[in-house]
Amino acid sequence: MRCSLGTGWSSGAPSPSPSPPGRGNELSLYLHIPFCDVKCAYCDFNSYAGLESLIPSYTRALCQELRLWAPRFASDSIRTVFFGGGTPSLTPLPEVRSIVDAIRQLYALDIDAELSLEANPGTVDTAYLRGLIRLGINRLSLGVQSFDDQELKALDRIHTASEAVEALAAARTAGFQNVNLDLIYGLASQTLTGWRANVIRALSLRPEHLSLYALTVEEGTALFTSVRRGTAPAPDADLQADMYELAQELLESAGYVQYEISNWALPGYACRHNLAYWHNARWLGAGAGAHSSVAGYRFSNALSPQGYVRRVEESAGATGETAPATGTIFTGMVHVVWSERVDELMAMSDTAILGLRLLDGVSLTEFRRRHGCKLLDIYGDEVRECVGLKLLTQEGDRLRLTRPGLLLANEVFSRLLPKPTAV
Repeated sequence: MRCSLGTGWSSGAPSPSPSPPGRGNELSLYLHIPFCDVKCAYCDFNSYAGLESLIPSYTRALCQELRLWAPRFASDSIRTVFFGGGTPSLTPLPEVRSIVDAIRQLYALDIDAELSLEANPGTVDTAYLRGLIRLGINRLSLGVQSFDDQELKALDRIHTASEAVEALAAARTAGFQNVNLDLIYGLASQTLTGWRANVIRALSLRPEHLSLYALTVEEGTALFTSVRRGTAPAPDADLQADMYELAQELLESAGYVQYEISNWALPGYACRHNLAYWHNARWLGAGAGAHSSVAGYRFSNALSPQGYVRRVEESAGATGETAPATGTIFTGMVHVVWSERVDELMAMSDTAILGLRLLDGVSLTEFRRRHGCKLLDIYGDEVRECVGLKLLTQEGDRLRLTRPGLLLANEVFSRLLPKPTAV
């Protein structure tokens, strides 16, 4: 199967095939830490190298933002917290403690909440990881990317393959029982044999979770410039498809369950935070460039760390840390620089597209309960076309991607974008 892979680099658990999170007052928190030692050539995340001196003031601003939001979410139960980046593991333990303490003091954190932190293997040791455990961080995501030193060098990673193995060993010593490894495939010099060796090496370490991403060329990255200038080749989509199918076979035979296009887990270790996204649930993002989806809106913060810190201070002055009596949920939040209202057409599209990323797919009953109409009444023609192309299949109450459809997911998703004439 040749594809336009829908699996590109973006990176106490339920089963890998969980039901949607409860609708009640559950909320997930995403905390963006934008600092990095080196800005990788392929990375289009909101991250910055050489700004570590800002970490203390940034941490204070992040805690201040959490205080600003708290009155608006006083009745919500926090089920997951995710420290993403950037490289969150560059944050010293005292700063991590400040953030976690702020969450515990200001929000109703579930007693069994999943608290994840992304880490670069070259930035952690046993002492640091033990400190995270003491603070309640119970899930670690290591950005390994490759177990080949030449590939790591090409990716601008600061760690070696042996340091990645040592980081996982340190995590186990520290007490982590829920560890994810990120790997990237489809690199310029990578062969199918080399990718097989990477996957087998990862499986030998027996992490609870694996996220495998196809290298993509994102506009604005150094890799994009190199490809445009002809100094670096574009990824080979056919080879990436072969690598994806190989990984599916190897992971399945090793006992890992694929529960999302790019994610596999041992039974009981699916990432609860990311499941909140794929179930189109509610999440609040804090930090520079962080996005949120809550109260019928999508919105995002100022991108630059310096601008974010300044604007949070302005927000505190504008709101007095009290929710305004009128306006939207982010009225007075000066650090919020973009927003859009999510109408019902957008919400239905999100539920369909995000849900189809899961191997379990979308429950037609749940879609109707949530949106008050049948999915097939809105997307009937598109679904029938994709079923005819053998990209989608309907089995009882569930609509899901087929095995070929996983490779051509974007072909399906593009057909499910909001339709102005749908209702």
